[in-house]
Amino acid sequence: MKAHLMYRDQDFLLGGDLPWGSDTLIVDLELNTLFSAMASGDAFLLDVARKAVMMSLCDPQQILYRQDVLRDCVTNAATVRALYAIAVEAIEIEKKSYYGFFNHYPAAILSSARELMQAFISVLFKLREVADHSASDFRSEGFTTFFSMIQRELADDYFDTLKEHLKELQFRNGTLISTGLGKGNKGVCYVLRKPNELDRNLLKRLFQRKPPSLTFTIADRDEAGARALTELHGRGINLAADAVAQSADHVLSFFRMLRTELGFYIGCLNLANALDVKGQGVCYPQPAPLNERRHTFEGLYDICLSLRLQTAIVPNDVDADGADLVVVTGANEGGKSTFLRSIGLAQMMMQAGMVVGATTFRANVCESQFAHYKREEDASMTSGKFDEELVRMNDIADHVRTNSIVLFNESFASTNEREGSEVARQIIQALLKKRVKVFFVTHMYELAHGLYETTKTGAVFLRAERREGGERTFRVSPGEPLETSYGEDLYRQIFTGDTHAAEGEKTVAEA
Repeated sequence: MKAHLMYRDQDFLLGGDLPWGSDTLIVDLELNTLFSAMASGDAFLLDVARKAVMMSLCDPQQILYRQDVLRDCVTNAATVRALYAIAVEAIEIEKKSYYGFFNHYPAAILSSARELMQAFISVLFKLREVADHSASDFRSEGFTTFFSMIQRELADDYFDTLKEHLKELQFRNGTLISTGLGKGNKGVCYVLRKPNELDRNLLKRLFQRKPPSLTFTIADRDEAGARALTELHGRGINLAADAVAQSADHVLSFFRMLRTELGFYIGCLNLANALDVKGQGVCYPQPAPLNERRHTFEGLYDICLSLRLQTAIVPNDVDADGADLVVVTGANEGGKSTFLRSIGLAQMMMQAGMVVGATTFRANVCESQFAHYKREEDASMTSGKFDEELVRMNDIADHVRTNSIVLFNESFASTNEREGSEVARQIIQALLKKRVKVFFVTHMYELAHGLYETTKTGAVFLRAERREGGERTFRVSPGEPLETSYGEDLYRQIFTGDTHAAEGEKTVAEA
């Protein structure tokens, strides 16, 4: 049995390493805030959320498959949580059993596997009941296939056969084993036989003549004889013990996989609840193929910032369809970094099959995503800031592939503007030549203005808004780069106490 709720034709595996650069993305996009909201205090859900978000899907059809399953989960949240509880119950049953403790002895293997399968009957029946009562409420291909499989595999005759086999495996009337003689009269080819059916007529069974047989009795203190008999018995039931153990492993593996795959959608429900409490809306994004250049959205906001703050987050509307390069300039503390983080978060969440924090969102999928953010000074003084930036950029260059996306936030500003602008320009041109989408937040006028003058197609230039008097709106809109980042606004705020110049900056500063 397979759940196939995350992929149409494969399992979602929780183990294994995350893609290269995941640790950097998690820090720069503040993804731990997202993971915590999805986990809601559950360590297992935290692991599932981290793996699902970081292992991006690159096929729009796979993304839409998950979106359809997620829609069903939102519509039938109580049923989905009940399914998750059933999977957890089955796993807890295994943890409380002695299954696997005595795996060197066939009799112990058979006994523990049989008891585990007996305990699984109740949770398997609960699963079938949910399928019978709720299958008609689900519309997605994933859940329709899942419930059909449950009703087919866990039919009434399955339970009847399972109970009958488990009863026979108790060997209440002894064990019937056949064998042959090998070299040195040693037993070979041990086979467990099915006992003859007992006559239901009690009187006939009491008085009928029994077939002749040879028997022997082991003395109470004959330890060697007892060991020999135990060994013969073990050889006889070995195949049966292995078969029952494999069946128990199969059922347990199914429930573990079901818990893992449902865990992702439970995390999505937890996130939706957290955003709903804050009054923040979400939408199902529209993924476009890798080779297209789509990036259009309305009402996009930084979900992680919203989860951390009590105040409302200012959204943004941008049309960057057809662009390989998006350059963001403008006033200091005007929301540029927050905007860039919202871009990265939305891309990651879309390619995980989740909803995104926007009114509408459409973008092409990317082969991989990288972030190159400015860092604080190296406390160990093993290298300078500019040197450290170039080393990180070199690592990205070694891993970036066509149709990837790279987010730059104030990169290469640790040297003088002329050198930083030239280095950034060459890197941007190399990435664009490789068909990599680039988002670049910068206050280097020489870089931004140079790109504005020379890049006439395939580029969008945005500017953080600033009203007369210095007030920030925390929105970005199309605009030519300006020579100033209005640092004097911050000077007046800090040194003269003019709070009007940067009204509301607290929200972005905390970002």
